[in-house]
Amino acid sequence: MQQRVNAHCLIRKSFIAMLRTMRSLTLILPILFLTGCLKDQVKHHYSYFKPVYKTRAEVQASARSITPEDISTPGKLFIRGNFAYLNEVDKGIHIIDFTNPASPKNISFLRIPGCQDMAVRGNYLYADCYTDLVTVDITDPRNAVVKQFIEGVFPHRRYNYGFMADTSKIIAEWKRVDTVVTSAMPGLFNGGILAGGDMSVRASSASSAVSNGTGGSMARFGLLDDRMYTVSWIDLKVFNTGNPAMPAYVKNIPMNQGDIETIFPYQNKLFIGSQTGMYIFDATVKDNPVKLGQFTHARACDPVVADDTHAYVTLRSNSFCAGFVNQLDVIDIGTITAPRLLKTYPMTGPAGLAKDGKLLFICDGSDGLRILDATKPDNITQIRQIGGLHTYDVIATNGIALTVARDGLYFISYADPAKAQVVGKITVN
Repeated sequence: MQQRVNAHCLIRKSFIAMLRTMRSLTLILPILFLTGCLKDQVKHHYSYFKPVYKTRAEVQASARSITPEDISTPGKLFIRGNFAYLNEVDKGIHIIDFTNPASPKNISFLRIPGCQDMAVRGNYLYADCYTDLVTVDITDPRNAVVKQFIEGVFPHRRYNYGFMADTSKIIAEWKRVDTVVTSAMPGLFNGGILAGGDMSVRASSASSAVSNGTGGSMARFGLLDDRMYTVSWIDLKVFNTGNPAMPAYVKNIPMNQGDIETIFPYQNKLFIGSQTGMYIFDATVKDNPVKLGQFTHARACDPVVADDTHAYVTLRSNSFCAGFVNQLDVIDIGTITAPRLLKTYPMTGPAGLAKDGKLLFICDGSDGLRILDATKPDNITQIRQIGGLHTYDVIATNGIALTVARDGLYFISYADPAKAQVVGKITVN
């Protein structure tokens, strides 16, 4: 059989050699005839990520307090008292004691699969556990206790590349799979990653008996008195936390924008950031927030903070939010139903921000943390820049700016803003 194949190839090659002497021959014929004689094979190495599913019961059973773990992928931040709660993206929450900011201590890890957001009211922490809301008793931060789950209240879990999960189960992790594809001709495929990616602020008020913590500007959970408000890409949800140990789901308010990102409660208002604008809701009637006004901007990522007269919005471009702007927009909210742009300040890659009195703090990506004098919103000036860190979010309180960066959580003293400096840090390992 092999001799027949070889003879066939020799005949074709001889015929092609003869035809090449003909000036009218196109280049297509040799390619067609020679194709059957190619013997070389090329191996291409690929990696892709596949979902690992678990049942809701399995996921809930794994939520518990364990010994401290190293920080690997820091996410959003929430603080109450001298404790910081730092999200480990999709895995849980690091509980950090910063009674002494110069020597912060990572004291325990709260394992919550699928966790990306959280809030703290009194001695209770609320977090997303994939599509569920979990309530955790943190009276003893070293031995937190899971109290209850409200199932299915966050159905709009978004995965990279538009992946849709099997709705009967939960994606607990993404497993990398390496494989080899063999092709008969080189150039049919390009090696690489087929799928994957990153599988990997806030004003608060207190009721007469229970105090609320403070969150960062990148959060989707926010507290106003005895209500918690959460946003997904397409809606605003209301939870009654009058009994902190047993929050109750109240209602869902459709927003339909499809690009909602953050929520910042301030006094009786909710400032909601999206990729195309800022929305202002009146929460005077706690269970029925109503839209008051909006400010539209170019497409970009958009966290927001506010005070009595102005809102501060950072816009940044990246592969997820698209857009081409990197700037700080100062919005005049004197007429709350008709917010207007007051001034724009250029930035490098701004993300989270915070405000303490007249001081404005901006995480400007690779340019570190900027401390600005916002006494005159139409003439903001820089007081100091803390470089050498790639920043994501910040909470400024009592002279300490807790700053989330790629390589850890920084504690920056700004008692004297002009001489602000890093006094403590917990690093990524």
